[in-house]
Amino acid sequence: MNKCRWATASASEERYHDNEWGVPLHDDRLLFEFLILEGAQAGLSWRTILDKREAYRQAFDEFDAEKIALYDQAKFDELLANPAIVRNRLKIQAAVTNARAYLDILRHFDSFDVYIWQFVGGRPRQNHWRTHEQIPAFSPESEAMSLDLKRRGFKFVGKTICYAYMQAVGMVNDHTIDCYRHASLGKIQ
Repeated sequence: MNKCRWATASASEERYHDNEWGVPLHDDRLLFEFLILEGAQAGLSWRTILDKREAYRQAFDEFDAEKIALYDQAKFDELLANPAIVRNRLKIQAAVTNARAYLDILRHFDSFDVYIWQFVGGRPRQNHWRTHEQIPAFSPESEAMSLDLKRRGFKFVGKTICYAYMQAVGMVNDHTIDCYRHASLGKIQ
């Protein structure tokens, strides 16, 4: 069974590819989780974050934005000392800042799902890449998303991070056409 080239680099990446990557997500908490994890991944491999995902869930209260938004200095120091997550001061602060911005979006939209999916018109973009090299690092949609998120106070949401986020949560189907997941996800509208 053919898979995207990157999917066979490790067991965790293969499970993620086969079960999650590119599957359209509409659950607000999971959409928030991925936004935080994609920001944490900046400058690192996705495998690093994927392997620390459970530790992130524990450290960040299962990505409960209301709890994260209230983190104080003691909690910040606890996170900064936690060897099970990426101990980057700016990324940890961004998670708190992003939780507050996320909650603000919930006050203005019916859900984060409604807000974030507007950047692709509410439906996954079905791409047809033959090779991994054809897949772009960003798109006009990820650029628009990045600009709007930044305007709303989010951090670690550049256009490349936003594109990786769009791939992860199924806003774009970037499985190569020879991958068995491409056709099955291409049927999802």
